[in-house]
Amino acid sequence: MTKADIRILVIDDNRIRASIIEEGLREAGYSRVSVIAEPRPMVRDIVEADPDVVFIDLENPNRDVLEHMFNVSRAISRPIAMFVDRSDRDMIEAAVDAGVSAYIVDGLKKERLKPILETAISRFNAFSRMREELDRTRRALEERKVIDRAKGILMRQRGIPEDEAHALLRRTAMNENRRIADIAQSVITAADLLSGGKP
Repeated sequence: MTKADIRILVIDDNRIRASIIEEGLREAGYSRVSVIAEPRPMVRDIVEADPDVVFIDLENPNRDVLEHMFNVSRAISRPIAMFVDRSDRDMIEAAVDAGVSAYIVDGLKKERLKPILETAISRFNAFSRMREELDRTRRALEERKVIDRAKGILMRQRGIPEDEAHALLRRTAMNENRRIADIAQSVITAADLLSGGKP
């Protein structure tokens, strides 16, 4: 994606500040910049703008405004650069937890916008990759538990060793063109129905 393709949304209820950000981004080569001049924009409006990156500038934000912006961050799942005039450790931690990619205190200068934007995108992408890897690992672990439980059921029902139970699951999955974890879940569901839901 080139600079010209990146859609940037600036959220700032101070039109002068917003125009500084917009001008600085355009000077840096980012032409698709739009502005929402509301202190508490609706998530729907942000989703409709469909930005690739969001710049939020908050002057002396109170906790309610920050919490609203953090909720926005969680909802849209995009790189967000947040500018604030003052901050404290709790606010920074809350911003990181909410997925804000760049949290800048007293740093609104036109010449800094491009590196801040690039940093926000890089951090967001790195965080997204880590989250996807974590999700994959969690799914694999859950699937492993399901398969192990199904093997245990087959071993008890058929009086077969573990390797045969696993081979049976794998063979059934291949024959039905399904994932082994799905076959294992079917075995568990059937066993639960037969046992009346008792473990």
